[in-house]
Amino acid sequence: MSDSIPETIPALRLFEGFGVELEYMIVDRRDFRVRPIADQILLDGQGKVASELEQGALSWSNELVLHVVELKTNGPVPELAGLHRAFHEDILRINERLNPLGARLMPAAAHPFMDPDRETRLWPHDSSDIYKAFDAIFNCRGHGWANLQSVHLNLPFHGDEEFARLHGAIRLVLPIIPAIAASSPYLDGRETGYLDSRLEMYRKNCSRIFSVTGHVVPEYVKDMDEYRNKILQRIYDDLSPFDPDGILRNEWVNARGAIARFDRNTIEIRVVDVQECPKSDLALLVALSHAAKHFTLDGDALNRGEGLAEDRLASIMLDTIRDGENAVVSDKAYLSCLGFSERKLQAAEVWHGLLETMREVPDSCRQVLQVILERGTLASRMKQITGECNKENLLKTCGALCECLEKNQLLIP
Repeated sequence: MSDSIPETIPALRLFEGFGVELEYMIVDRRDFRVRPIADQILLDGQGKVASELEQGALSWSNELVLHVVELKTNGPVPELAGLHRAFHEDILRINERLNPLGARLMPAAAHPFMDPDRETRLWPHDSSDIYKAFDAIFNCRGHGWANLQSVHLNLPFHGDEEFARLHGAIRLVLPIIPAIAASSPYLDGRETGYLDSRLEMYRKNCSRIFSVTGHVVPEYVKDMDEYRNKILQRIYDDLSPFDPDGILRNEWVNARGAIARFDRNTIEIRVVDVQECPKSDLALLVALSHAAKHFTLDGDALNRGEGLAEDRLASIMLDTIRDGENAVVSDKAYLSCLGFSERKLQAAEVWHGLLETMREVPDSCRQVLQVILERGTLASRMKQITGECNKENLLKTCGALCECLEKNQLLIP
């Protein structure tokens, strides 16, 4: 494992580029049940199954399970604003491939009535040895593995000083991300009591070996070597009795909500629920990147953030996982790090305040964020659309979500 950057790729400094990944579930066009047919659309020019297909600006790739497909930028891009159009175009192209199969893509972070014990089909092609290793250790037939769709944002760094600043800034932003990004209020055909059920499941999916996910919010580290020794090496050591061949001995096995990807000199944020359309997804990523940038430049916030242990930050995140925008943030030291003097604030108020400091957020993204802050997270809006939680109403909500994805428009009750 090396931090060196290939000579053909210029080193990107903080916020000079962005990598984005969006995951979507494949569902039946009529009854919205998951359809494990990703390998029927991920076909190369010779008709062979491919784990990744380059499609110009974006690539399409497989995930752990056969009913999920991932769209991602084909390398770093210089801007996030406007990128939603490329994702929408490829969503329409994938739906064209799925239509003859009686299927379509559906957004939101968790299928509302999938039975993962019965319906999970792991990807059986390239990299299947990795998926089998995960399954053998953790049993991937559960909501925390088989029923989750997320957004990943990769932010670059160059050298120890930039890494430490970016990592410290991301630690401050992570706890409040579900307050604007939660989109998974249902599992097993019923309300779970959490607006971000995906994260609630995700944080427990490696509980057999706690160090793999930890507290989701990563530990404070001062540099890359400390990260390797404090986080990665512990994971490798704890996994070794279960993974004697070292199949999982790689930095991507780290399942925290933000992980260092030294292979590409980025930190990858993974706690964002996928939204109803790329326009929403990219607006959220613009907000997150600007918030992270703000705190990388705030030395006082970073210094005080060192004293906030990961379990303390995780307790704030647990509140936003449950209550989303309505969560009450009452950790005064944390609020002070974010620049607030109040003793407690609703999470939506925290984001309102942060947005006021982000003068560079484009108006098009700001308009989307205002809808989320004024009308609620997608999870809250899904609940308003659904009303009484029953199968008939959930089917209507699934249909509304699919239409939003097709049209690249927000779900507004």
